[in-house]
Amino acid sequence: MTLGTVVWVSGLPSAGKSTFAEQALAALQARHVGACLLDGDAVRACLVPKLGFSHGERAHFYETLGNLSALLARQGLVVLVAATAHERAFRERARAVAPAFVEVWVDTPLEECALRDTKGLYAAARSGAAHDVPGANETYEPPLEPEVVAHGGLDAAALARLVTLLQRER
Repeated sequence: MTLGTVVWVSGLPSAGKSTFAEQALAALQARHVGACLLDGDAVRACLVPKLGFSHGERAHFYETLGNLSALLARQGLVVLVAATAHERAFRERARAVAPAFVEVWVDTPLEECALRDTKGLYAAARSGAAHDVPGANETYEPPLEPEVVAHGGLDAAALARLVTLLQRER
């Protein structure tokens, strides 16, 4: 049996993580590679009981997401995870349980993320209504050695690098 790979797409809120992951999913499916996408917001919405955004709840969420992605990868899938995971430790725990792991950093300047922000997270942080927004009033720890760096969510060269890397992994 071929083990799969977890591809964790990390970056600031509104950096383009979901956009990049969706493009990667389409590229892999076009090559007939079994793949799925776990978008952090969508997974969070499915969990019962609902989790908040305290440090403990985030740690629990990212551990759950890492375990779920590893479970699916062990079924032979490429599992694309689009989730901020603002602490390196969250991503390292996911790497530790995955059969294979590729980290993609969507490197988008904070100013651009704030302009793209459809959820109003950065505005809420500026007004003091939110105290837990990575990049605004919560630290985001970028990866030290990501396998792929994408500049914004629409980076064709980074997408091609990821697909090539995954073809070598399989």
